[in-house]
Amino acid sequence: MNAQTERLQFTGAAGVIEALRDEPLPGVTPIGTAVIAHPHPLYGGTMDNKVVQTLARAFVQAGWTALRFNFRGVGASQGVHDDGRGEAQDMQALIAQAVPQGPLALAGFSFGAFVTAQVAATLWPVRPFERLVLVGTAAARFNVATLPPESHERTLVVHGEADDTVPLAAVMDWARPQTLPVTVIPGGGHFFHGQLPLLKSLVLRHLSGFPGGSPR
Repeated sequence: MNAQTERLQFTGAAGVIEALRDEPLPGVTPIGTAVIAHPHPLYGGTMDNKVVQTLARAFVQAGWTALRFNFRGVGASQGVHDDGRGEAQDMQALIAQAVPQGPLALAGFSFGAFVTAQVAATLWPVRPFERLVLVGTAAARFNVATLPPESHERTLVVHGEADDTVPLAAVMDWARPQTLPVTVIPGGGHFFHGQLPLLKSLVLRHLSGFPGGSPR
């Protein structure tokens, strides 16, 4: 993302997990760390995806450390695609190693949002996160986890009105039983072409404050 981007390796059940870490501006003490998951590996998804980079930039601008990573079988990450099961395990392993304590945020795009929702639902009872951002959630293709009601005020769900990869109706069908709000970008497609600045501004707005006034 910039010259200061740090390339890291962590260890998951399938071996090496490749990651990139970006910090806020020098002199800025990070609020915490945001772990960001990328879209479907079998359709070209990597941690360098433009939406993933936009999420990372938003978190960094808001004062967070941004940590994005490649799912197993992508780039230098070892292993093979596991339909979200192993990917969720690897995301949890990365969090345990890279963010063992302190404020945590989670974010994901498309397949990455599906995986992130799984991790969020699992972590919440033992380690509540400060922020959750799900973009283009792959609710048409996967059984996306139900989010704990107490986490809703910390959660931003964004979807494009004209998404032809994951129809908006599928996300609404997932969100409706939870009474979970969905922010819809008018005319937006799955990859938000021409609308990434708007997506970034929505994420920044979500990150501008904390429930209760401050992070844990």
